[in-house]
Amino acid sequence: MNLFKRSTRSLARLRRWPKIPLGLRLFLLYFILVMLTTYFVSSTVMREIKPTIRQVTEETLVDMANLLAVMARDDLANGTLSQSRFATVVNSYGSREPNAKIWGIDKPATNHRIYITDAAGIVVVDSWQQDIGKDYSQWNDVYLTLRGEYGARSTATDKDDPLSTVMHVAAPIIDNDNIIGSVTVAKPNRSVQPFINMSKYRVLSWLVVMSVLALMVGALIAWRINGALYKLAKYADKMGRGEKASKPRFRVFYEYSLLSDALEKMRNQLDGKGYVEHYVQTLTHELKSPLSAIKGASEILQSPLSTDKQQLFATNIESETVRMQQLIDKLLALTKLEQLPELEQRKKVLIRPIFEAIKGSFVARITKQKVQVTLDCDVHSQCVGDAFLIQQALYNIIDNALDFINEEGEIHIQVTEKPTSVDIFIDNTGPCIPDYALQRITERFYSLPRADGKKSTGLGLNFVEQVVKLHKSQLNIENTHNGVRVHIKMPTP
Repeated sequence: MNLFKRSTRSLARLRRWPKIPLGLRLFLLYFILVMLTTYFVSSTVMREIKPTIRQVTEETLVDMANLLAVMARDDLANGTLSQSRFATVVNSYGSREPNAKIWGIDKPATNHRIYITDAAGIVVVDSWQQDIGKDYSQWNDVYLTLRGEYGARSTATDKDDPLSTVMHVAAPIIDNDNIIGSVTVAKPNRSVQPFINMSKYRVLSWLVVMSVLALMVGALIAWRINGALYKLAKYADKMGRGEKASKPRFRVFYEYSLLSDALEKMRNQLDGKGYVEHYVQTLTHELKSPLSAIKGASEILQSPLSTDKQQLFATNIESETVRMQQLIDKLLALTKLEQLPELEQRKKVLIRPIFEAIKGSFVARITKQKVQVTLDCDVHSQCVGDAFLIQQALYNIIDNALDFINEEGEIHIQVTEKPTSVDIFIDNTGPCIPDYALQRITERFYSLPRADGKKSTGLGLNFVEQVVKLHKSQLNIENTHNGVRVHIKMPTP
């Protein structure tokens, strides 16, 4: 009881929740996805811009250092580097003022520092003219280069300022396969920081613009989806009230067009009421006939009759009552079957015992009509489904075959197993189905006249068709050279 109360309260809370349109829900989900994507992309790009630019800068410094090393080789080998024209050019380079404007960023002075050391690490040339004669052999760029390794370092001029670091890249000066000195090109990281900031700004600006555009497109799509749903809902509501309404059309969302076409088709069926009228008229006719027979027989029984005639009319009343009962029972079973969305139980079913039980049920009719029934089915043959429904469907097929079979005719049942299916063939000798009736033979209430003049309910084969559909199987009824064949393809375990 407490569980029921809690469930009731939970349902009540759910009903109090605001109803958010589907389009808005889709847009909110899309908004979250766009925001998350923008955040992760921007954070990743922001992290990668700075190291990427510095990597490119380092690669440029490597090329420049190696170029200068080749140019300084001869003068350093001759011991005349400090008085050479090369040294003069380097010193002049350090004092130049380019006054350049690169992509909107001013560059008033050169940022590179160039210094050259001898084999002992002593500075012999410095573009800044401040450390000539000092021992730089302890710095990694010089120390590693003089030992034949890649020499580079990044040193901060101010411990408290992370942007004060200076990148140093060195290249060896080689003469006759001997390292006679090193050339270091240094560049402060602060000089490339404006370009890093500009790149970040541009990336963020474009991300914001693209995110806004993506959200606008998402909002437009969500609005169109919501509008399409409202059109369909309004159209269905008008049909439900019996009002005339023109079918909505959709140029973009073709799935909605399919649904709109289906609603249009349903509306036509409801407006015409063809199926319902046919259903009611046929059912009325089916019930009217036995009721009329019962009424007529009962009226006659009220008058003086001989014993034989009383028995005759009493038997007629009984047979017509049985017919009405069969009609009602089959309608109830068929209605229940049509309401099942899928099978309630699906198990392995042996086929041979089912046919043997059906054969036993019809033993009296088989004997009376002198019909030969042969069964070609392995004892281990099986399918998957509901045993009761399968037996009822096969029962109806055999019952229908006995209604039309010639006296002393034959019913041959053959079951063939395949890797993915079981094929059940039921052949009976007798008259073929007329061509005009082949396509309607499984329609509800549709039946052909029997040889004995009895009227059928017209529900047996329709029941078979519904059972086959529930089992996701195939049903085929066709004429043969001497009768009719029913073929059912069932799934295997």
